[in-house]
Amino acid sequence: MFNKILIANRGEIAVRVIRACRQLGITSVAVFSEVDRAALHVRMADEAYPIGPAAATESYLNIPRIMDAVRHSHADAIHPGYGFLSENPRFAEACMAAGVKFIGPSSRAMEMMASKTRARKRMEQAGVPFVPGTVRPLPSLEETRRIAGDLGYPVMLKAAAGGGGKGMRLVHEADELASALEAARSEAERAFGDDEVYIEKAIVNPRHIEMQVLGDEHGHTVWLGERECSIQRRHQKVLEEAPSPLLDEDMRCRMGEVAVRVARAAEYSNAGTVEFLVDENKDFYFLEMNTRLQVEHPITELITGLDLVELQIRIATGEELPFRQQDVHIRGHAIECRVYAEDPDKNYFPSPGRITLLLSPSGPGIRVDSGVYEGWNVPIEYDALLAKLVGYGSDRGQTIHRLRRALNEYFVGGITTNLSLFERILDHPEFQAGRQDTGFLDRLLAQSRSPGPTSDGAEIAALAAGVFELLDGAAAASSVPLHGGRKQNGEAQSSWKQAGRREALKTG
Repeated sequence: MFNKILIANRGEIAVRVIRACRQLGITSVAVFSEVDRAALHVRMADEAYPIGPAAATESYLNIPRIMDAVRHSHADAIHPGYGFLSENPRFAEACMAAGVKFIGPSSRAMEMMASKTRARKRMEQAGVPFVPGTVRPLPSLEETRRIAGDLGYPVMLKAAAGGGGKGMRLVHEADELASALEAARSEAERAFGDDEVYIEKAIVNPRHIEMQVLGDEHGHTVWLGERECSIQRRHQKVLEEAPSPLLDEDMRCRMGEVAVRVARAAEYSNAGTVEFLVDENKDFYFLEMNTRLQVEHPITELITGLDLVELQIRIATGEELPFRQQDVHIRGHAIECRVYAEDPDKNYFPSPGRITLLLSPSGPGIRVDSGVYEGWNVPIEYDALLAKLVGYGSDRGQTIHRLRRALNEYFVGGITTNLSLFERILDHPEFQAGRQDTGFLDRLLAQSRSPGPTSDGAEIAALAAGVFELLDGAAAASSVPLHGGRKQNGEAQSSWKQAGRREALKTG
């Protein structure tokens, strides 16, 4: 087992890995930029080292500075978390050159799956179904027009080195193709330093379902069930659930077997995720493989009873998987809400600033993976993810009810969050019926922005509810101790006024 692991990341995932290290008796090492000096992951780690200015390119994406922290700390392994350098083969190679174990796949596997065109070509050879399109970069506009005409509109342009929705353009008709291709290439170059773009047939409003895989360094690979990630904004996931309400046992097994085939074709070890698109006929197609731990891994942990981060660490030490496919059992249902510092009703405008009051939910079936605390200043320089609210129950209905309760307990003062968005999602008839697709969230927000009729009675009821909530909140706030042991009643009451206003708007 490792003696010391450096976590090359920040926020809630760094906290998650630190907890796994502590559970295994391993010393944890944090790294931090100038704005993260007082961050939660820095406070929790056994050791912490500065790695530069706030800009990610000067800190969390700076391989030499992170490797300097490795040398100073004498860490014998690195966990990359997700994002930043987690899928960078050069980082994995730098770890190998320094004699430090990279807790993840080989650089060769990462390189193979990092290029979407190379990955599609390899999957074609392995007999894996994927969306019709090219397995090579587009050479010219004329050739692109010809291919798009053969595929039939709409088509999707995608960055070969892409992810997170960058370098993607949906093209509905031929007149849009030239400008869309130029825009996709430009965005891909800015985001990934590579302007290679490929084209595929667009599946309009598909279901987005991914399969968790796990492989050791002895050739054993298993699938751990699926997660549905159809509720997205800008091609980025907002809410995930496991298992998917769409799949039956036969489809689950078929998709799992294909996911294992993908992993074996890439000679993959450690934790990874194979993503699929599913059309209205329930035909599924390989989309890509994420060669890292996913943000949404907690829901897989809850339905399988497995600790994925601990298993990652054990696999990296050379241990075999302690189970085989027949030993994996899925029980219950889990849903994860990604809590962001942003306003979904204002085009997801970010909301950095100081968290003046933080009330986190708990109770049966509720888990919160958080990277923040009361008094923390949320920086503008990084992803706006604050925490992950996860509900678990014996079935989907119970999980939804538990999350509704948890959302009523959850309050973040001083900044805007997307917490109210999850209430709208969970209450929506389409979601409750399990009929969501990748266009669901856009339709939901369009509905909420449409002006609707109001009545004087409803407005009065809303105001009354807000007043009662304010009175209850003000009484409670008078006894809320804040940091430093002082009672800042004015600030607390102001935060509770916001809560009362929120409740009034909900009632209305």
